[in-house]
Amino acid sequence: MKTSEQLKQLVKEKYSQIALQDKKTNQSSCCGTGGCSTEVYNIMTDDYDKVSGYNNEADLGLGCGLPTQFAKIKKGDLVIDLGSGAGNDCFVARHETGETGKVIGIDFTPAMIERARENTKKLGYNNIEFRQGDIEKIPITANVADVIVSNCVLNLVPDKGNVFKEIFRVLKPGGHFSISDVVLMGQLPKALQKDAEMYAGCVAGAIQKNEYLQLIQQNGFKNITLQKEKPISIPDDILMGYLQGKELEEFKQQHTGIFSITVYGEKPADCCTPGGGCC
Repeated sequence: MKTSEQLKQLVKEKYSQIALQDKKTNQSSCCGTGGCSTEVYNIMTDDYDKVSGYNNEADLGLGCGLPTQFAKIKKGDLVIDLGSGAGNDCFVARHETGETGKVIGIDFTPAMIERARENTKKLGYNNIEFRQGDIEKIPITANVADVIVSNCVLNLVPDKGNVFKEIFRVLKPGGHFSISDVVLMGQLPKALQKDAEMYAGCVAGAIQKNEYLQLIQQNGFKNITLQKEKPISIPDDILMGYLQGKELEEFKQQHTGIFSITVYGEKPADCCTPGGGCC
C-alpha cells in the first residue's frame, strides 16, 4: 500500500485532471477519475437539479450525497466546505446563509481552486472564498465555523481521525457538521483495495461504517445522527477490470456493502475535548 504522502499526491494529480473534465465525463467514471464505465453511469451522486443555489457549471458529478440539504444552515452562518471542488456545495450553502453569511471552500488541488474562483466571479458573489489546503490541517482558526459540510471527500484522506479532530477545532462551541461520504460493510477484494484508480475513485479509501462513526464519537462530537444512507452498486464493466470469473462471482454473492451515508454531529456547547481540555 502507498504511504499517506503518496496517496495525497495521487489524489492531487487525479483531481487536477478532473478539474478540467466536464460533468458527463466524470459521471461515466470511477468518481471522476477515468473512463471506467462504457455506459454513462452516475455511480455516486444525488440529483441537485431541484436544490436552490445549484450551479451546473460548478457541478463536476463528484459527490455522493446532498450534505447541504441536511446541514441546518441559517441566515448569517459561516459555513465551511471541506473538499469544495469547483464550488457547487459552496453555492448551495451560500443560498442558505444569504448575503449576511459567509462560505469558505477548502480544496487540496490548485486547479479546483482556480475553477471555483472562476465560477464565483461569473456569479458575482462577494461572500464566498476559496483556500487551498489540506483538510487534515484546515487553514482556518479555531472556534469560528457555525456549520461544516463535505461531500465524498474524507474517504480520500489517509488519516480520517485527523480530519474529525480538525473539524472539532474549527467549529464554534455548539456548531455542527453534515458530511456525505462512502463507507463499507464487509471487506473489499484485495484487487480493489490496492488499486490507485479505485482509491482516487472514492471506493478503496473507504473504511468500515462502524469505524467511521466511532471516529466521530472519539473526537468529542455529540448527537451523532445518520441522516441518510443508500447502497452504491459498482457496474460489472468496472468490476471486470479488477475481478475475473470466480472472484467476481464470489464478490457479488458476498454482498459487500458499499454505502453513501450522510452523517451529522455537534460540537458540545461547553467545547470540552475527549481528553478533558476546553477552549
